[in-house]
Amino acid sequence: AHTVTPSSTAPSADVLVVGAGPTGLLLAGDLAASGVRVTLLERRSTESNLTRAFAVHARTLEAFDARGLAEPLIATGHLVDGVRLSGRTAIDLGRLETRFPGVLMTPQYHVERLLEERAEAAGATIRRGVCCTGLRQDADGVELDVEDVEDVEEGHGTARTLRARYAVGTDGVHSTVREAIGMPFPGRAVLDSVMLADVRLTDPPREVPAFRGGAEGFSFVVPFGDGWFRLIAWRRGTRLPTDAPVDLDELTDVTRALFGTDFGLHEARWTSRFHSDERQVPRYRDGRVFLAGDAAHVHSPAGGLGMNAGIQDAANLGWKLAAVLHGRAGDALLDSYHAERHPVGEQVLRVSGAIVRTVLLDSPVARGVRDAAARVLPFAPAVGHRLARTVSGLAVAYPAPPGSHPLTGRRAPDLPLVEAGDGPTRLYEALRAGTHVRVLPRDTGPDVPPAPPGALTVTRTDAARTALLVRPDGYVESARELPASWTLPKAGAGTAETAAPAEAATETEDERSATAAA
Repeated sequence: AHTVTPSSTAPSADVLVVGAGPTGLLLAGDLAASGVRVTLLERRSTESNLTRAFAVHARTLEAFDARGLAEPLIATGHLVDGVRLSGRTAIDLGRLETRFPGVLMTPQYHVERLLEERAEAAGATIRRGVCCTGLRQDADGVELDVEDVEDVEEGHGTARTLRARYAVGTDGVHSTVREAIGMPFPGRAVLDSVMLADVRLTDPPREVPAFRGGAEGFSFVVPFGDGWFRLIAWRRGTRLPTDAPVDLDELTDVTRALFGTDFGLHEARWTSRFHSDERQVPRYRDGRVFLAGDAAHVHSPAGGLGMNAGIQDAANLGWKLAAVLHGRAGDALLDSYHAERHPVGEQVLRVSGAIVRTVLLDSPVARGVRDAAARVLPFAPAVGHRLARTVSGLAVAYPAPPGSHPLTGRRAPDLPLVEAGDGPTRLYEALRAGTHVRVLPRDTGPDVPPAPPGALTVTRTDAARTALLVRPDGYVESARELPASWTLPKAGAGTAETAAPAEAATETEDERSATAAA
């Protein structure tokens, strides 16, 4: 039998976050760092070091850089400049216009460890071994019924009720928060019975990461740097349930069939199966409840986009919740979370789906067309570069009001800044303050007006006359070309709160040129 302890009138936190994966941990850290009382709830009693994700793309590394975490994360893995899909088909990430041209191969547990340390240091409360068993919301807040996982499994115990002004479900594909608010999760299965394993290899592949795909399936091998390798493999026609055991013979057979060798695979410390779906909720917000990461969108593992999309969801939502809770913005700003991130989630589903379908073509004619296109791609660098920017997340842009400067809504480049004492020397160091950053041209004259409330003002070192107001998540909120003597627009002009909802877009060639010029 279960009993529920009623909540008190006062909220126990400003925000309750359910799910301590990378999405929830980054969100909790951002909220706590901004002075918001946040409690993070997680079913796992202890940290799990056996997880699916291992690819951290350039835009996510920039988000880590803006939190002072990029360098320690890079030290845990391998930064590679491209990913081969099949035959001569590859995505070249080494020419991206970023401080991090490539994709970092590192186990998800390193990502979680760094984010958890940051969240706890910032003052976030993390409660492990608890689960959400009920949710209600009203005009003033959200109530969550939580219970110890051990008691739930044993069929007895007492559910405690926690109250907050907002709640965020970052609790994965089987989200209890999503189910509690009755949010549909439409979509379909893409791949059945994908095998995961952490293995040891006697003769590891020289290619990092190593990938082979074709009509019979695919196999992917990436080193963790500690003697273990993550192996992902799928064979067409396999219809085993997710709880079916994975043995070394099965892994060896698939790997040998695709690579022509099994690399001396001889030991596995962990194996698992999963079914890969393509799904997305219709709304990322329901009143005072928000969904992010796999709770809002899931897709095939192709391209390694899942963890990155979730982290970017959190980066988008965190500063907006903080602004509303601190009274610096109205509720309409929170609506922009769905308006900006839902189209990005749709694009992730399209891109990952296109990659996996291209790799796994079963028609000889279709494979021939694909391979012919692969021979042409090296001579069409613009196409390859556009794909690299899309996969890396650098091409994501948000809606801007009509008539805005071309840079509005675009990712801000990591501009070098004029040094001022111990101050930041580049833009992404300035973003570590967790506030808006106003970037001014040099030699602006004595009549510089005050910065918008709470913003940090810095000066760019180049000769460009573009003034930028950069959001805490690294996107340009407003921009203006300034003469030698100028007046800054009033605080709040062109903010995300006043932007009309529209579809997010990727940058055109002209817009990328404008970004580079910025």
